[in-house]
Amino acid sequence: MTGTSDDRSSGEGRFRRVRRWQPPRHESRVEKMIREATERGEFDNLPGMGKPLDLSDADDPDWWVKRKIRDENLDSSALLPMPLQLRREAQDFPDSLVSIADEDAVREILTDFNRRVREAHLGSRAGLPTLITAHTVDVDDLIDRWRELRRSRG
Repeated sequence: MTGTSDDRSSGEGRFRRVRRWQPPRHESRVEKMIREATERGEFDNLPGMGKPLDLSDADDPDWWVKRKIRDENLDSSALLPMPLQLRREAQDFPDSLVSIADEDAVREILTDFNRRVREAHLGSRAGLPTLITAHTVDVDDLIDRWRELRRSRG
């Protein structure tokens, strides 16, 4: 085979360099977004950078909920069972209604409260029994107390 130029007779060497097989590299959309954000420096100077993670409550199954409530200053009363939520709401009557100027609106709020108490009673009978119950309020009595508070704060 004279006159042919194959790899063996060329001056580069006797053997061809063979690249090692590598699996095809495919970057997912999320990986691409993370890489681009890193290149733009969006992860630089984040709060808590270089500090150890707080894992003191990691053994509690609800750690993330409690931490979210604490960190975001959220009202945790929504996590209470409905009878406790209603009891807490009733404790604030009529003081929580003083800012409302219309008696019909106050009456509607109190009537709605009593409706929700009745629904909570019905709901607890359908499911597991509860030891905590909320009680309906006397709408007319609270309206009278609301009027007195409005007059005194004038």
